[in-house]
Amino acid sequence: MKIKKGDTVLIISGKDRGRKAKVIAVSPQKRKIAVEGVNLKKKHIKPKKAGEKGQIVEVAGFFDASNAKVVCSKCGKPTRVGYRIEEKRKYRICKKCGQEI
Repeated sequence: MKIKKGDTVLIISGKDRGRKAKVIAVSPQKRKIAVEGVNLKKKHIKPKKAGEKGQIVEVAGFFDASNAKVVCSKCGKPTRVGYRIEEKRKYRICKKCGQEI
């Protein structure tokens, strides 16, 4: 999968289209990602101790990785990701500017 944890992505479809945010979790087997502040779900939490109250917390939900594009750290544009192999080292490159992501 071409999107990694910690990447900045641009959401290209869905209710949060046009937002830029950081990837907080990746599920490569399911091809899904969770992004900070995007696709928020409400989660009910039970009280753990006596006297403590339960609460409702907003948590970022997973969505398909094809709905996001990686934003290049060098040129700042949303781009596709390519790979380059040099001296037994494989790294990701920006398809627009050619720099390492």
